[in-house]
Amino acid sequence: GNVIHLFERECSVQRRHQKVVEEAPSSVLTPEIRNAMGKCAVDVARSCAYVGAGTVEFLLDENMNFYFLEMNTRLQVEHPVTEMITGVDLVKEQIKVARGEKLSFKQEDLKIHGHAIESRVYAEDPNQNFLPDIGKLITYVRPQGPGVRVDDGFEEGMDIPIHYDPMIAKLVTYAENREEAMDRMIRAIEEYSIAGVETTLQFCKFVMEHDAFRSGKFDTHFVKKYFTPENMEEHD
Repeated sequence: GNVIHLFERECSVQRRHQKVVEEAPSSVLTPEIRNAMGKCAVDVARSCAYVGAGTVEFLLDENMNFYFLEMNTRLQVEHPVTEMITGVDLVKEQIKVARGEKLSFKQEDLKIHGHAIESRVYAEDPNQNFLPDIGKLITYVRPQGPGVRVDDGFEEGMDIPIHYDPMIAKLVTYAENREEAMDRMIRAIEEYSIAGVETTLQFCKFVMEHDAFRSGKFDTHFVKKYFTPENMEEHD
């Protein structure tokens, strides 16, 4: 009967209604909205006697009103940013719940620490409307250093096939505050060396450096409003 929420993730930078950059916490939510949103998410889970990890999605309008969109009854790709700011291993907790164990913590035990950002590294060409790319990973070197996490399933020499989702990796940076997390992401992207396929790395760097993203004043139309291949080259 213990239902908790692990705060929010901001996932507005998307292409084809699929997320590319995610962060936690959101730069625009007030503590009051965060609490109200969390309560709604918990109520959704309670109302259907939900068991396990799940994600409740909301839309936030320009007047800071939020609306229920859907519930994804699973962990989502961007779960690492939540793990970084809460210190909770969501995969481990999900397995424990599936075994019938009780959660070992309550809502009041959870706090937000620092800021985390995730860039999805897709084998896609941003210059060709994010068209998926295939080929051999001739070079594949991950970034290192404090506050940098890479969740991936590929190594140098492997092939990126056409049959599956084109995601190569999830690049996550963590820092004390949002600005440091963004700067750390830029450095990590510059250190991430991939050759053989086109990737979304330079697009994610473009996002990190863009005034709209840095100021927090952006929405789900970020790509449509600000991104063109020419803009990205100007940023390089």
